[in-house]
Amino acid sequence: MIILKSERDLEAMRPACAIARAVLDEACEFIQPGRTTRDVEAHAAARMKHYGARSAFFGYRKFPSHLCISVNEEVVHGIASDRRLEFGDLVSLDVGVIHNGFIGDNARTVAVGGCSVEAQRLMDITEQALYEGIAQAVPGNRVADISRTIERFVETNGYHVVREFVGHGVGRSMHEEPQVPNFVDGTSSPKLRPGMTLAIEPMVVAGSPEVKILKDGWTVVTKDAQLAAHFEHTVLVTESEPEILTCTAMLSKLKESS
Repeated sequence: MIILKSERDLEAMRPACAIARAVLDEACEFIQPGRTTRDVEAHAAARMKHYGARSAFFGYRKFPSHLCISVNEEVVHGIASDRRLEFGDLVSLDVGVIHNGFIGDNARTVAVGGCSVEAQRLMDITEQALYEGIAQAVPGNRVADISRTIERFVETNGYHVVREFVGHGVGRSMHEEPQVPNFVDGTSSPKLRPGMTLAIEPMVVAGSPEVKILKDGWTVVTKDAQLAAHFEHTVLVTESEPEILTCTAMLSKLKESS
């Protein structure tokens, strides 16, 4: 069942999304060569607490970290550890928080200190694919319009989307209906309606789209060890243009109140 959010729901969900964005921004700024992924996680967890929120990931299906932190060939669901970040690494941070009973969810890939032209292009194309997909989140379109647009944009630029992991509805629960694939699989696709809140999140790889899960049971990596990138926003379908809930619009108000 697809849950449409009321105005009252959105009054509670918008701050959750603003906090998720603030924590993601601050975690990205904290990253530098020599710091461990556990250092980054601890910083993010402290910032969640500062804003009166908690991690939507920690303990979810027994996930052991407060955020997903994935490096280089790691696509998603990476677990914080003693691994030290090095200059040129690509780090994908996925931050989800719970506040006021609602979840805000967003992700971004950043380079540690700097990176190659090829790595930067992968990040740029993945981020642009996200915005291409968001533009399709309007009433009357279907979820497949988001999926098709992302897939075509990514493949036209010489990359591939990961097919085993997809976007999703989000609200009071981390994973609500509908699923939002980054590809078209030919199955029935629901129409987009005002009040739907979607986590749209292209996961793009430089090489083969085939992935595997490491022995930790969580970390997803590319089978050919090629680089991956991941960008995500929580998006509201409105009567007209889509509203990006995990945007900067509420950050100044959030920081003033905290």
